Amino acid sequence: MKARSLVFDLFGDYLRYRGGAVRLRALVALMECFDVPEPTVRVVAARMRKEGWLESHRDGRETTYVLTDATWRLLDEGRERIFARAAGPWDGRWHMAIYQVPESERALREQLRKQLSWLGFGALAPSVWVSPHDRTAEVRQGLEALGGSVRLDVFHARSEGADADRDMANRAWDLAGLDRDYTALLETYRPRLAAYREGLPTGREALVERMRLISDYRLFPFRDPDLPPELLPAGWSGRAAHEAFLQAHGLLRAPAEAFVDEVLGVLEPTS
Repeated sequence: MKARSLVFDLFGDYLRYRGGAVRLRALVALMECFDVPEPTVRVVAARMRKEGWLESHRDGRETTYVLTDATWRLLDEGRERIFARAAGPWDGRWHMAIYQVPESERALREQLRKQLSWLGFGALAPSVWVSPHDRTAEVRQGLEALGGSVRLDVFHARSEGADADRDMANRAWDLAGLDRDYTALLETYRPRLAAYREGLPTGREALVERMRLISDYRLFPFRDPDLPPELLPAGWSGRAAHEAFLQAHGLLRAPAEAFVDEVLGVLEPTS
């Protein structure tokens, strides 16, 4: 687990619910649970402040880091993509985003592709991305934020039928590879659920286990378009893996949060 990702996850799963602020020495103490040394924590926090993800202020000799508005939005969006799943039947329509980006703006093209992937679009062709979910408004909003010289055309269409739909899904996403990785996640965490229900692990180990769970699951929303059942291959493991993740995350919540509160409480300044 990378130090920068750990800081985001600590804020996203714990510190945001405790005011969105943390004293540097408390952050150092929490990061020590993951064998991240204090100098590294200081460097990462300073860089995140410079990049606009954190703000800082001094209270005597103490430095406190606070979430910026941009980070609050990022954490909200990330939580929605990680924990939520599309509900209701599919109407059979595909939503297509076709873009043109000047060759001189390759970095912009890559940013656009990452954004489309995050929103659940898959590449049917190099500049043609599709999704069974109508998130074109989000695409346009993201495009405005990116700026640059991008032309975007959006279409809503149906294919020739169910076989064509499944073929498009398999071409736009690596469903077989994704299913294998979901199966591996299930094989790792499903056997641990019984111990979690018994309240194990506790303390520091509970925090580390829950953060490792989040780290292992975090990239799936970038890869999984949350397809409707009729587009998924037989024996799909994604839904079961998501349910196992939710169960594990919920079962580890109390002991992990208790440890975080203990660390923060011990390091609270005395009056």
